[in-house]
Amino acid sequence: MEKIKVLIVDDSVVVRRIISDTLSTDPALEIVGIAANGHIALEKIARLKPDVITLDIEMPVMDGLQTVVEVRKLYPRLPVIMFSTLTERGARASLDALALGANDYVTKPSNVGSVGEAMQCLRDDLIPKIKALCGLPEVRKVIEKPRSTVAPVEAVKRSPVIRAGKKERVDVVAIGISTGGPNALAEVIPGIPADFPVPIVIVQHMPPVFTRLLAERLDSKAAIKVYEGAAGACVEPGHVCLAPGDFHMQVEGSGGSLKIKLNHDAQENSCRPAVDVLFRSVANSFGPNVLAVIMTGMGQDGLIGCEHIRKAGGQIIVQDEPSSVVWGMPGAVSRAGLADQTLPLGGLAAEITNRVSYGRSYAPAAHQAVRL
Repeated sequence: MEKIKVLIVDDSVVVRRIISDTLSTDPALEIVGIAANGHIALEKIARLKPDVITLDIEMPVMDGLQTVVEVRKLYPRLPVIMFSTLTERGARASLDALALGANDYVTKPSNVGSVGEAMQCLRDDLIPKIKALCGLPEVRKVIEKPRSTVAPVEAVKRSPVIRAGKKERVDVVAIGISTGGPNALAEVIPGIPADFPVPIVIVQHMPPVFTRLLAERLDSKAAIKVYEGAAGACVEPGHVCLAPGDFHMQVEGSGGSLKIKLNHDAQENSCRPAVDVLFRSVANSFGPNVLAVIMTGMGQDGLIGCEHIRKAGGQIIVQDEPSSVVWGMPGAVSRAGLADQTLPLGGLAAEITNRVSYGRSYAPAAHQAVRL
């Protein structure tokens, strides 16, 4: 099997060595070069033809953001994974890089006791992202294998199934998303009209600080209010609540007294927040009146939650493979036969709005003024 060729771009000798030593432990990966800044990286990309690059944000001569712009001009399909610090400045820069065309990001290990622990963090976070973005078949198979509580063997063998059952009225929209999520949400959420009559709750796999800044960015572009979830906050129609990094988010209550509950329980699917946690809670609180949306992302978080929503009688739509950065999460749900519909990214906002319109006297305004 041909190895994935990696180019490491970072001005720190220590960081380059840690990344190189970590990636070298995986037989599927090959380090083909290193570069201390973006200018050198562009020259080496042309010569070495890597399959993926890891790219630091703060570098002399040409920084990571400038490099992303140039890489996208010359190599529109080359996977780029940003390397940033777990700080507000690093988070803002990472979101800027994603908006400019980077595929994903990894935060530099912090507060770890040794180089060995730092390397383990990178094995757990960076290596799976490299493999997923490069479409390594074995990785996709492992990542996407459903951990279903209902006939898992049959589910993994089944072809995609589109269900056409009875529609119930939608009283909440729950979205699960991961790799490629910030840009995907930046397309979907601004497409939701200002008079949207139900709440939207979202789990995007992101660390603390990142989720708050993402919510702020989405809020600045959307016609509806977008905010990071807080314990005890009310779940209101026409508002979008994004789970905070490192906390599971649940919706609890009934009728007009629905509130956000946060906890720091163990990770699920190696994630906190986890989509499964949120989806189980909306299935419990809303029963058949849930519309679940699974969008681009690695792994299979949301699969078991979708089983709960399906069992409760709710609806499920998934993003299609061509428009997904990684089709792990939506692919797992699709192959398990749980999806009512599979749509490209550009069709999700309209379909969400249409399904929410069903069964209620609500017709979205033809022209929505941007919320001030």
